[in-house]
Amino acid sequence: MSGGSRVLMDHNMEIGVTPAQVKKLPKHMRDAQISTERTHLISDPARKPRQRYVQKDGKCNVHHGNVQETYRYLSDLFTTLVDLRWRLSLFIFTLVYIVNWLFFGFLWWLIALIRGDLVHGDEDDWTPCVENLNSFVSAFLFSIETETTIGYGYRVITEKCPEGIILLLVQAILGSIVNAMMVGCMFVKISQPKNRAETLMFSHKAVISVRDNKMCLMFRVGDLRNSHIVEASIRAKLIRSQQTKEGEFIPLNQTDINIGFDTGDDRLFLVSPLIISHEINEKSPFWEMTLAQMEKEEFEIVVILEGMVEATGMTCQARSSYLDTEVLWGYRFTPVLSLEKGFYEVDYNNFHEIYETNTPTCSAKELAAKLREGPLLPQLTLFSREPKMHTFDTLDSMSEGDPLSPDEEKEERDSGGDRGETNGSAAALEDLPLADGLPE
Repeated sequence: MSGGSRVLMDHNMEIGVTPAQVKKLPKHMRDAQISTERTHLISDPARKPRQRYVQKDGKCNVHHGNVQETYRYLSDLFTTLVDLRWRLSLFIFTLVYIVNWLFFGFLWWLIALIRGDLVHGDEDDWTPCVENLNSFVSAFLFSIETETTIGYGYRVITEKCPEGIILLLVQAILGSIVNAMMVGCMFVKISQPKNRAETLMFSHKAVISVRDNKMCLMFRVGDLRNSHIVEASIRAKLIRSQQTKEGEFIPLNQTDINIGFDTGDDRLFLVSPLIISHEINEKSPFWEMTLAQMEKEEFEIVVILEGMVEATGMTCQARSSYLDTEVLWGYRFTPVLSLEKGFYEVDYNNFHEIYETNTPTCSAKELAAKLREGPLLPQLTLFSREPKMHTFDTLDSMSEGDPLSPDEEKEERDSGGDRGETNGSAAALEDLPLADGLPE
């Protein structure tokens, strides 16, 4: 191995920059590749699975037990009915109508029994309260016809039955209330905004890499529908246990993660998939975390996307979460947007795809301190124009050629390493400092 490439490799190992690779492996080979320190975060069979606070589909994994004041659910009966499961809602919907019809059918049968219509109904000179009502079954059918306004014309109420007229008015009013409540519950349940959230997507993984010389935590969101979410906004919470200075233990403590609240970047125009970025600065809970420390931490990042449905104007909310094992250090998202003839096309096959990139393993605090000192060595150009799934070390390939002369090495450094093409993300590490005290 040449002396120049050896210096570069030693420098690379010292500052913790991951080796870049330029070829994309087939999917079956990517799944079977040997675990390294970088892929350790992706799949670690020895690591015990952790309990989620929020599921990937947005459901909160919290159950309320020992609730004594259950009467509070009845005080908001409409919301309680809407929140029930579908099978229970359909059962209650059917049960309410059947009980209502049976109740008023019993009252119609009771009036006929008291008046003697069941005994004298067949006599020609007898005027019953309801014609052709001679049993409980016929009274039940008349109750259904009255409340649903079917009106077959076979059973009708007569004018010589004041108690029947009053019962008819009561059934008409109460029946309208029952219809309004039950149909309203079913309509709201069918058109719930959370159903709209099913077409809002979050990336399976979150990544940490450098953007514009700043360490950033990123994840991707997208909307599958052509009808957009109006006034969309996004926020994030860090969930982890914490012990205060006084010794108090706080399980599942929630900490805000700034993803653009102060700059307005949290307000989204969600027409195409967007990469949401959290700058790891002095106010970030990840400010002093290195790669090694993050592998030992246990936390969960909950992301919440809110907005109004364009078609109905109702507010919807979509949620997802990332465990510490789902936050990958040293990766970026593969682009999904391409320009076609007269329009932009989104390839959702690459929505969850990521590729490895050169990223220091030090904390954001240490990286900021090195940037203030200024770059000590020229930036290594270890990128390709298009994002690739890396397969081999470019530094090893550099060492395969003949050693460069001192003049050639100086010319290489002055040109900024123009041997290979760079993508748009290479500029983010342009001034990245390398290890101190290394020879130029």
